[in-house]
Amino acid sequence: MTSRTPVYLMPGLLCDARVWNHQKAALAADREVVVPDFTGFSSIGDMAQSVLDAAPERFCVAGHSMGARVAIEIVRRAPERVERLALLDTGAHPPRPDEAAQRQALIDLAFNEGMEALAARWLPPMVHADRVGDASIMDDLHAMVLSMSPDIYRRQAMALLGRADAFPSLRAVACPTLVGVGRQDRWSPPEQHEAIVAAVPHARYVIFEDSGHMSLVEAPEAVTAALLDWLAMPLVPTETQLESAR
Repeated sequence: MTSRTPVYLMPGLLCDARVWNHQKAALAADREVVVPDFTGFSSIGDMAQSVLDAAPERFCVAGHSMGARVAIEIVRRAPERVERLALLDTGAHPPRPDEAAQRQALIDLAFNEGMEALAARWLPPMVHADRVGDASIMDDLHAMVLSMSPDIYRRQAMALLGRADAFPSLRAVACPTLVGVGRQDRWSPPEQHEAIVAAVPHARYVIFEDSGHMSLVEAPEAVTAALLDWLAMPLVPTETQLESAR
């Protein structure tokens, strides 16, 4: 084990450590890597606090989708403890007017017809349209969703519906920040991330080509490379970064 600051990788909705396998293997070469379990929580705040309670005094945090919203809440609660922040395939807006009904329909589907039915409805829009039939990606994602339960899905959906507007928190971020998104992310499109980049001082923005919302597994090499570059970013913004942000 090295003395480098550990990295906490936050999984998204209905995801667990498996979704980070490629990134975990690369980052673990010279630092501790932790993937928290969020299946037992029903609020973003409780997820964030569980990480803060377990993490060391200083750590880096990267989040995907729901996990990125947890990461934002972590840095809001304890900015002095977060050395670096990475936000992937996510958003910062509060729930939209029609979101509760959409999520409730999926909750009902999970309870009435099971996780197989939920996976069939929920997973295809999460990936690049050209990859919906790609068994090398979809089989693992499908197995991950089936390992969850309707109760887990309901808890996490309720957590997302209870989220706050994160833009005020983003404007206060002072640590090196990466924002990344799949070019073909249909759930959290690139334009949604442009607003995040505009809010975070000195953020580095990366688009992962030929990838949908599940960029961690659709474009694993590109995401891993972006995270390795992020870990090498100077802790104090350079003059070039300051100039480009003006």
